[in-house]
Amino acid sequence: MNSITLKTKANELPGVGSVYQKKLEKLGIHSVEDLLLYLPRAWEDFSKITEIAKVRAPGSYCIEGNIWSIGNKRSHRKRMNITEAIIADKTGTMKAVWFNQPFLIKNMKQGDEVLLAGRVENEYGQAVMKSPAYEKKADKQTHLGKIVPTYKETAGLSSRWLRYQISKLVKVIYSFKEYLPAEVIKNQGLISYSAMIRQLHFPDNSYQLEKALDRLNFDEMFLLQLAVQRIRKSLDKNRAISIQFNEDLSKEFVKSLGFTLTGAQKKAVWEIIKDLEKPTPMNRLLEGDVGSGKTVVAAMATLMAAKAGFQTVFLAPTEILARQHYESLKKMLEPFEVNVALLTGKTTILPSVILAPDRVEGKAPAGIQSDKDSAKLLKSRKNEKDEILRQVQEGDIHILVGTHAVLKEELDFWNLAFAIVDEQHRFGVAQRAKLRQKSGSDGTMPHFLSMSATPIPRTLTLSVYGDLDISVIDEMPPGRKKVATFLIPPEKKEDSYEFIRQTVKKGRQIFVICPLIDDSEVMELKSVTAEYERLSRMVFTDLKIATLHGKMRPEEKERVMNEFASGKIDILVSTSLVEVGVDVPNATIMIIEGADRFGLAQLHQFRGRVGRGKYQSYCFLFTDNDSETVQKRLDAITKTNDGFKIAEKDLEIRGPGEILGERQHGLPDINTKNLMNIQLIKRTKTEAKNFLKNHDVADLPLLEEKIKKYDGVASLE
Repeated sequence: MNSITLKTKANELPGVGSVYQKKLEKLGIHSVEDLLLYLPRAWEDFSKITEIAKVRAPGSYCIEGNIWSIGNKRSHRKRMNITEAIIADKTGTMKAVWFNQPFLIKNMKQGDEVLLAGRVENEYGQAVMKSPAYEKKADKQTHLGKIVPTYKETAGLSSRWLRYQISKLVKVIYSFKEYLPAEVIKNQGLISYSAMIRQLHFPDNSYQLEKALDRLNFDEMFLLQLAVQRIRKSLDKNRAISIQFNEDLSKEFVKSLGFTLTGAQKKAVWEIIKDLEKPTPMNRLLEGDVGSGKTVVAAMATLMAAKAGFQTVFLAPTEILARQHYESLKKMLEPFEVNVALLTGKTTILPSVILAPDRVEGKAPAGIQSDKDSAKLLKSRKNEKDEILRQVQEGDIHILVGTHAVLKEELDFWNLAFAIVDEQHRFGVAQRAKLRQKSGSDGTMPHFLSMSATPIPRTLTLSVYGDLDISVIDEMPPGRKKVATFLIPPEKKEDSYEFIRQTVKKGRQIFVICPLIDDSEVMELKSVTAEYERLSRMVFTDLKIATLHGKMRPEEKERVMNEFASGKIDILVSTSLVEVGVDVPNATIMIIEGADRFGLAQLHQFRGRVGRGKYQSYCFLFTDNDSETVQKRLDAITKTNDGFKIAEKDLEIRGPGEILGERQHGLPDINTKNLMNIQLIKRTKTEAKNFLKNHDVADLPLLEEKIKKYDGVASLE
């Protein structure tokens, strides 16, 4: 056949064929390049050969010797075929056994010199090696007598087979082109890209394997840092409107609240205000647990913008949450004659007083003497939505609250200077572009503030979210009671139901969360309906129970939530819809069915939906899974209410998917250990920053191509 190259199709390799081709495709391997980049998941050190006389059971060893005898026998009691061999070296003999592999007597024969590696057990006082890996002694070993890689396997495709195929392609490895700049390789003391691939598949020794892993891990985080830092650098090139701090106004606002801001809130407000004063766009994430007071911080910043004569848009993920933010902002800012309007797919609410931003210190426009006159004027408008769009364009509305659908509207702002998005870690590229286009300001970009109740581990703020400045509200308002959390075993479920019944009698309300069995809305509906039927017919027959799920129309969801908020519903059975945007201070118990199906961070989010009022609140975790791993994981959340500790634990247990969102197509599978390695993150971040000071990645096409893979992570919202 023709010479093999990186582009050669896998099925053209000797010994592959159509059968193995299908198995390789399951692993995403279509070409020689794919096969060589299918890197090992672990390594076993079989480089140390132990003399048989020094073997001590139990333990794992690699031995070398001659086969004295080998044969098959049938175990009728266990109904299996057993292959037994006696191996001898100059110090002694040892028995090796294999189960249901009768073909081995064709591969190994009496007199063959072999290497065996595996677990040695003590059997009736005799050391026996059970189901060991084997290889005939040769000038160049592939499977034993060295550090051996193991791969993620699929049915009929073993690590042994993969090692053998890759061993025939070693020369092709050196066809890979180096993509890292020479100065980076020199600065960091890295081996070449091709040497890394070679040493990962076939390490010469433990030192070379360490060097290869160092290059692999450095590359992953360096490419991510380049992707992230490029975003930051490009944003810094934009201009933004400088919004000056008004100290007297800030004191008035704090005084009007009726409560004292926490130290963390004060620090966050100051960081945001200082960013707003800059002529470059703010790109900040405000994070804090549910109930920590993020909205108050955002409200104070929007007040500064409004009184300086500029507009703000406040985006929420759901209509329910948009409505809640509208009500909160309206209540806090009304004393300052700031006009707040709501625009969602189903709801429009105009401000009751119309004041253009350049007239905010004065009186209402001519012809509008009171709220009554204003209402008459608005009633005469044919289309309330068109009226909102008009007032936004003319600058009469200072703060527009809405869902993300606002960005799709035929909407143009008079002078948009500030954009806030809730329950999202960062603004996406498309969102930024839309807002810039609609801002009404010539050549400027709005300041961006993201808010999230999902705490991000520190290592992720340095890596995946390295383009953002972070403000953290890590203390709760005084007097807020911690939610008592309990892991309830199945036999105690009835006791908890009785406690719930007594709680409802006291006038409190209950959330019940059902796990989503798969991504299907049909299965989601089935899960919620089944739980509703069980509770209403068998457990709480005398209580008012309702459901909330993804198949409901927006107006139905809003109706149910309004009824629950007003106390007409005792128990709300829901899927994870309740995770975001439900504020019912009277709800004091959160029941989570199938708690083992959720990550710790998500469980913490659910728990944050109760404990928002003056009553002691509780979270009950129900699960039928009694495995030690599950019990230990769920027990962790009962011991702390600190969202940041929980997020760290979740990253450690489940990887970054829980925080970044469900696995998304096209995103690289980032090594969790690298995301938690603070030294590696700092090392790559420093190198990336220094590199970008003097270079444009666009001038290095091979590096540019590699970075593209990480652009998706760097722009995750």
